[in-house]
This record gives sequence, structure tokens and C-alpha cells, in this order.
Amino acid sequence: MHPPSSPDLETLARVREPLVLDLPLAPTQAGSGRARRVELPAVYPEWLGDRGFTQAHGVRFPYVVGSMANGIASVELICAAAEVGVLGFFGAGGLGYEKVEAAVARLSSTLDPRGLSWGANLIHSPNEPELEAKVADLYIRAGVRRVSASAFMALTPNVVRYACAGLSVDANGAIVRHNYLMAKVSRPEVARHFMAPAPEATLRALVAAGQLSAREAELGAQIPLAADVTAEADSGGHTDNRPLTALLPTLLRLRDRLEAEHGYPGAIRVGAAGGLGTPAAVAAAFALGAAYVLTGSVNQAAVESGISDVSRELLAGAGLADVAMAAAADMFEQGVKLQVLSRGTMFAVRANRLYRAYHEHESVEAIPEAERQGLERQIFKAPIDTIWRETAAFWQQRDPAQLARAEADPKHRMALLFRWYLGQSSRWAIHGEPSRRVDFQIWCGPAMGAFNEWVRGSFLEPPAARGVGQIALNLLEGAAVLTRAQQVRSIGVDLPAAAFDFRPRPLR
Repeated sequence: MHPPSSPDLETLARVREPLVLDLPLAPTQAGSGRARRVELPAVYPEWLGDRGFTQAHGVRFPYVVGSMANGIASVELICAAAEVGVLGFFGAGGLGYEKVEAAVARLSSTLDPRGLSWGANLIHSPNEPELEAKVADLYIRAGVRRVSASAFMALTPNVVRYACAGLSVDANGAIVRHNYLMAKVSRPEVARHFMAPAPEATLRALVAAGQLSAREAELGAQIPLAADVTAEADSGGHTDNRPLTALLPTLLRLRDRLEAEHGYPGAIRVGAAGGLGTPAAVAAAFALGAAYVLTGSVNQAAVESGISDVSRELLAGAGLADVAMAAAADMFEQGVKLQVLSRGTMFAVRANRLYRAYHEHESVEAIPEAERQGLERQIFKAPIDTIWRETAAFWQQRDPAQLARAEADPKHRMALLFRWYLGQSSRWAIHGEPSRRVDFQIWCGPAMGAFNEWVRGSFLEPPAARGVGQIALNLLEGAAVLTRAQQVRSIGVDLPAAAFDFRPRPLR
């Protein structure tokens, strides 16, 4: 028996309609030679993930625009995402308190009156714990209902306080969250912290400090700290470069075990992030069991992102392998690295050179003279004393305690000095500083290269056409089309390769 012929591609792509196919019976079935009718239900992009996610967050699609730091996930980007029905998080990481406060006020006044959902980022700041605490307090006071927690290796009182503030019980006795915490993790041991209830010792300390009520602490001990946990695979910025196909199933199994252990089945949704730059990747994430998907690198290239046009041009030229790991500014002393664009920039090479110097020497003065001159000439473009004055002025305004520590610890002074370059390089990319183009720090994962290949020859190829809404809608629509194609193939229908090649198109 020959396999049944495939439906035409136009019919196959009408995913919002049921698909009816007449298939021949197998030779072993009675009445061989007659046809059997198979009806496949509609495949809505809105329904690819966990509908509990869209209901809880008041969005149309199970899709998240990630919180790219330094305001790259800008107010404009988050507003544009909300307009098409996806959840976006403002990139507060790396910004001073006043800028975060201003952004929260703009988002609240723009989106809250229209009932559109949004959130903001709370990044773990081991070198600036006071800033982390102030930002968490701002989110609670300003009524930011959704927060993305990133770069946490362990829980801090700030993230626990945010998640438990406002907990209550409804008329049916169910615990109701006032604040939703979405944790980005890449390791099971970190995921466990967020999938379990808040630690009792932390809850007691927060109650003693008057930062939680006894009732809030009591309820916080009965539910997982985070309702949404994102498995962050090989992504731009901070990443452990984990493959999604290994990480996501592992975290799903961990979720199931912890829900059974603590007696709250169905309380945790696990999403997927990292490497999601094509409809095929998004469809695969949902097929693995993701409740939602989170995209990052591809949104950085969107016209609404808070990065310069020249940086968007560089991103649009990236290939799959045009990424590298480089020393991170926020956790430089710990040797933490992040993934950045390598094509068209020397940032990764120069950042890692600074970390080697930090690792090998106890102070700036201990660096051999020839090496110091090389750093001044090739990286700092100025005498080290000049750079230190700029660095000291920055920390005098942001956190004077860092300067006091630097006076007592030459190694810390060296770290602050080297972090000047790591911090400025991101700002140069954001502002498009022409004299520093070769030093641009642009966070980027392999998804960017895959996206560029997918959109080649389409309306999304020019950087000026890449709106965050069209990126989201095309990835989701394409994932639905590919999901439908796989359904048809799984019942024995031959499909041409073109059935799995959704091309970008303007969508509403």
C-alpha cells in the first residue's frame, strides 16, 4: 500500500481550522482498499503551551520577551510586546535605582490602565546587595505584579520577600498570589530552591524585621516560591550553555518530584529559553513539554530594543557560530562568564584578557609594565590613573562602600578598574559609540544566527523591519504550522520538506 498523498501546503497551513483527511485502510484491516476519514483539530498558537500560564498572566500567548539588562529590554519593547498579547520583562539589571524607578512608573502608567500585563527584572547582585534590596522594595511598593529573577545561585531575602508579599486565601481556601515570580535557571540545584517553599528561617527573619506578616509567612511555607520556572539553555548573556533537550526534561522531572513531595500538584509551570530563534525550535520546546517559551537574543535585534542601530546591524549579520564566552561585569571576581557576539567585535578577547590579569596579579601595580602599557593602549585607550578617577567618581555616586573596600584591598581596586571596561563596553553598544565599535559588548546566543538564516529573503531580514511583535507572532504561528505538519506525518502521510519550512509573513 502506498502512503496517502499529502494535503496541499496552503490547506496544511490553515492551522486554526480542523483538517480532514481521507486515508486508505491498512492491508491488515477489514475492508482494505476503502478509505477512513481522520479529522485533526485546529492548532492555535495560543494553545501550544500551558493555558494556565496565559490565564494567570492575562496574556494571549504562552510567550515571554526576556529581560535583557541595561534597559535593552526597554520600556518601548515591553509595551510593544504587551500590545500583541505576550509578556515582557523590563531589563532592569545593570541600571541604577533611579532609572529602574522611572521605567516602572512609565510602564505602570502606560499599560496598567489598559489591563495589559508586564513585568521587570530582579537580577542577583552579589557585589551590590543594597541595590538588589532597594529594587525589590520598589517592585513591592509600586505594585509590579510580575518579576523575572535571574542569575540567582541561591535565594536571598529580597526574592523571598517579593514572592510572599501580599499572599492571601480566597473564599475556597486556595492560596492566592499577589506577586508572580518567574525564575530563570540552568541547573537543577538552583531550580530546586524556586520549586520548593520559601525557607522557614528566611521567612522567620523577614517577619522579625517587619517585612512580611506572620500570615504571609505561613502561606509562603505552603506553596512553591515561584509559580513559573524557566529552563534557560544555551542563551545570550549569563548562561551555562546547557542543551535544552537535556535541561528541560530534567527540570520537568524535578518539578514532578517536588510537587509530589510538598503536596501541591500542578502548582509549577516550567518554560523553555535558550536557542529559540526559529519556529522549529519553538515547536520543539513545546513538544518537550514547555509551558511557555522565552526569547532573548532575537528581541535584542528588534527596533524597539534599547540598543543602537549599528549594534542591530551587527546582530543581523551574525551566524550560528559567531558567539563567544567573555568575563561578566556583574560577577567578574567570581569568574562568571556570559555569551556575547564575536563577529565584528573584540570584546570577548579583551574582557578575558582583563580577567587573566586579575587572576594572575594581586594589584594593578603588580602587573608587569609592558602588560600595563598594553592594557592602556589597546583596551582602556587612556592611562590607568585616568580610568581609575572615572571609576572612583562612578562608585562615589552609586555605592561609596565599594571605594572604602578598594582602599583596603588592592585586588578589589583592580576588579573595579577592570569592570570599568566591561560596563562601558555595553553602554558603547547601546549608544553606538563609533570610536569604540570594536569594543561593543552585545549579548548574543546561537539563536540569533538561526533566526538570521530563517528570515533570509523575507520581510524580516532588514534590521529596520524587525518589530518585537512580528518576531513573536511569526515564531508562534510557524510553531503551530510545524506542529500540525508533524501531526499529519505521524498518521502516515508523506509530507514534502516545504511543509516544515514556515516562511515569515506580516501577521496580526
